[in-house]
Amino acid sequence: MEQLKTTGYAPVNGLKMYYEIYGSGDLPLVLIHGGGSTIETSFGNILPQLAAFSKIIAVELQAHGRTSDRDAPESFQQDADDVAALLTHLKVKKANVLGFSDGGCTTMQLAGRHPELINKIIVVASNYTRSGMIDGFFEMMDNASLDNMPAPLKEHYLKVNPDPKGLQTMFNKDRERRRTFADWPQSDLTRIQAPALIMTGDKDVIKTEHIVEISRLIPNAELVVLPGVHGALLGEICTVKAGSKQPEITAKLVKEFLEGN
Repeated sequence: MEQLKTTGYAPVNGLKMYYEIYGSGDLPLVLIHGGGSTIETSFGNILPQLAAFSKIIAVELQAHGRTSDRDAPESFQQDADDVAALLTHLKVKKANVLGFSDGGCTTMQLAGRHPELINKIIVVASNYTRSGMIDGFFEMMDNASLDNMPAPLKEHYLKVNPDPKGLQTMFNKDRERRRTFADWPQSDLTRIQAPALIMTGDKDVIKTEHIVEISRLIPNAELVVLPGVHGALLGEICTVKAGSKQPEITAKLVKEFLEGN
């Protein structure tokens, strides 16, 4: 896998944006990680299975991992514009996109704001309103600190970017974006024209009924609910279970969706 990887940095809207490319082909699958994460923490366990059938472009967003920061708060709309600018920089005319958690929010914004770039989207465990989160979520965010941030996320950030100040900045910006999350208008979802696969775990931090609502608001969407907590279906580093077949199942479902009519 490693020998097939190429990496780079792109000048994107004032950032040095890090990306990795696996394989070749005209219609890549773009991977957008969750909050507080890197490419490896969100996708390390499923990426080889996805790369077996598609060219992959994996990105790291503002202040995350190896990508630089800018003197501005994070927003899902800005992240979407950053990914669109990266694709333009890489001369990608159209792509499939898979986003997890915060990355799924970015994916929905990307599909709505830049439809000309999008073929199909996969949104894993994301929301568009505050009420879509489980009860107590925002109180938990109010009490969140770098000390109680999941250790694997901290360790992997520092592994690829050994800068404690950068880690603190990323945490602060992610926390603030979640604490101050404002409901999106339904039109942000109903405007999405790309076929969509909406996925979640049945014990996720997003309410299952909210995921069902998203799948009904996006005009051409399909829904998959698998057993498990946030990110387990991807094999995300904090929730992966040893020996679980869920990443393999998810990869097969994604393949079938992308290759279908």
